[in-house]
Amino acid sequence: MENRFEGKTAVITGGAAGIGLAAATRIIAEGGNAILWDRSREAIVAAAQDLGPSCSGVSLDVTDLRALERAAAEAVREHGAIDVLIASAGITGPNAPTWDYPLDAWRQVIEVNLTGVFCACKAVVPHMRARNAGRIVNIASIAGKEGNPNAPAYSASKAGVIGLTKSLGKELAGTPITVNCITPAAVRTAIFEQMSQQHIDYMLSKIPMNRFGTVEEIAALICFLASDEASFSTGAVFDISGGRATY
Repeated sequence: MENRFEGKTAVITGGAAGIGLAAATRIIAEGGNAILWDRSREAIVAAAQDLGPSCSGVSLDVTDLRALERAAAEAVREHGAIDVLIASAGITGPNAPTWDYPLDAWRQVIEVNLTGVFCACKAVVPHMRARNAGRIVNIASIAGKEGNPNAPAYSASKAGVIGLTKSLGKELAGTPITVNCITPAAVRTAIFEQMSQQHIDYMLSKIPMNRFGTVEEIAALICFLASDEASFSTGAVFDISGGRATY
């Protein structure tokens, strides 16, 4: 495997599990350092034990901007730079039609999935601007393009991530810093535990390839966008949905 991330440091929110952990694994395999920002201290410790000395982490809440700003400053002090930000932290929320959807659940999903991405970008971008270099990859969802029934908060939050990515990408387009997002269809991870079986079956029925994606497949696209190779794409939305995407 190429050493595309030799000497580089990536911060990954939600990095101790699922898609975030797969991205961290690949970045380290390609010569980089991975800093996991995750709520679960236990998961961070387990990931660091598996991935070795190139992996470290900070236990925090991605909606806590001050905590993210402190963690970003510490990453820069320790490693010299944050070269890559991968915003992967997210929750699904319950499955229910909009008229029955609990308001507190709506607020929690929007706060984690959208405000959390905003806070991560807000904390890291000043450090990237100071160096005039960086890559940001936000994890959205096909639900943000198409809207999944009985998942109004999740669908709206991921549509918001797409809009935020386009906005920030244009704001930074005059610099070498790129901002892109990906829109996976469902990938079988621990997040499935938050969903009803009916909703899982629905998502599978919408994928023409008739299978869920793998975290390794998603990580491959993330790492391309996080590398120097993806220098002419910003504010863009990259589909990885097994043929589901309609645009």
